[in-house]
Amino acid sequence: MSRLFDPLTQRDLVFRNRIIVSPMCQYSAHDGVPNEWHMVHLGSRAVGGAAAVIAEASAVSPEGRISPADTGLWNDTQAQAWSQINAFIEKNGAIAGVQLAHAGRKASTDAPWRGGGAVDPAQGGWTPVAPSALAFDAGSPVPDALDEAGIKKVVADFAAATRRALDAGFRLIEIHAAHGYLLHQFLSPLANQRDDRYGGSFENRIRLTLEVIDAVRAALPERLPLWLRISATDWVEGEGWDIEQSVELARLVKERGVDLVDVSSGGTVPKARIPVGPGYQAPFAARIRRETGIATGAVGLLTEPAQVERIIAEGEADVVLLARELLRDPYFPRRAAAELGGKLQPPDQYGRAW
Repeated sequence: MSRLFDPLTQRDLVFRNRIIVSPMCQYSAHDGVPNEWHMVHLGSRAVGGAAAVIAEASAVSPEGRISPADTGLWNDTQAQAWSQINAFIEKNGAIAGVQLAHAGRKASTDAPWRGGGAVDPAQGGWTPVAPSALAFDAGSPVPDALDEAGIKKVVADFAAATRRALDAGFRLIEIHAAHGYLLHQFLSPLANQRDDRYGGSFENRIRLTLEVIDAVRAALPERLPLWLRISATDWVEGEGWDIEQSVELARLVKERGVDLVDVSSGGTVPKARIPVGPGYQAPFAARIRRETGIATGAVGLLTEPAQVERIIAEGEADVVLLARELLRDPYFPRRAAAELGGKLQPPDQYGRAW
């Protein structure tokens, strides 16, 4: 029997299998409000058989958006729009999740198909904020360094967005602390050059992430799980955030009520040398799981049913998060079930095809 199609229980949620739709920005919202594109994009992957559908990195504040076209959860209009999408996802057997995010110094950029460059304030952009006044690259604006009042606002914004997410019907919350966005910027000495209690030592650099976790966990009912996405390494030898620090962070967040660490990598600096290949990040998820006992998710160039089956069967991770493969094939879970002998009930409307 396929282990990929074993159910997973976390707190009061039961995931019907181990295949999760990874958050993928669509750059298609207006004023942070999702629309019919998001309904079809996310809803089709619920119909496709994924256990949970995690909506894209959704900003906790306007200045926290990656682009002006990002979704958000900083007001009630956005929450109301999400609620219709989430009702469809849940009706089709998947758990509706959302990744709460703040882009930090990587904010105010354009959609990738328009080049992804900085958006000038005259065209709807803004000055980003960050732990330190260090631009991401030569083409990015120099951000404003957050003072303590600004840091407190970030924590409060994550908590408020969590409450709106619950009102919108999300049952799974993931905090985005990866890919060079704000929380990862505080974690990494490559982006964090502060000399106050939020910079310098490991304990200081993780402080904001822990404060956000505590605030989000306090806003969540005990019955619902909390996930954390991290970059396990900056891929800059001896200088940045690395797997050893990631393991220690995982130990600490497990004690604070995080139920799963979603393990990605990179994103802090533009010229890191990343050995990209099939499943190249799965060993990080395996090490964190092995050394801390926390559940992990593997992500990154996962494209074949046999590949993801092996990751689950051999205990490298508890779930697999698929991104581009699910853009190519929203029905990957059903194809994998057919290949691996897993059980996945089709919707009544599609039953004649199975």
